[in-house]
Amino acid sequence: MGFKITGWDWVTFAVIMVLVAGAMAFVIFLGGLPGRIAIARKHPDAEAVKLMGWAGLLTALPWIQALIWAFKPTDIVDIRRFPPEEREEIEKNIAQLRANGGKRKRRRKKAERDQAAAEADGGAPAGNGHDDPGASP
Repeated sequence: MGFKITGWDWVTFAVIMVLVAGAMAFVIFLGGLPGRIAIARKHPDAEAVKLMGWAGLLTALPWIQALIWAFKPTDIVDIRRFPPEEREEIEKNIAQLRANGGKRKRRRKKAERDQAAAEADGGAPAGNGHDDPGASP
């Protein structure tokens, strides 16, 4: 090509790669910041704040709204439950978010729906749909 790559060129490449990796880490940190704040403050809508924070990375406005929402006062009382029950439900949700990002809650709700559907059908097993429970699929 007419020129030789020297040691300083390799140092330049390394510095550029470190800067790119640092920028990516910073973006990942910023994307999760509203969710981490909401979880730390035991926000009742912590999962929604977390998702809005990540989705808001594409444009700045939703991320800013998620950050503001994460700091919103959380002394809300849901009229469907009394305050101690509301506090217990929020504690359960926060524990699930800290454990695995809320996946366990979705699986539990699906299992509860399947069980309720099975009970509504007269106790039929929610499986292969055969009348004989010992029959293979």
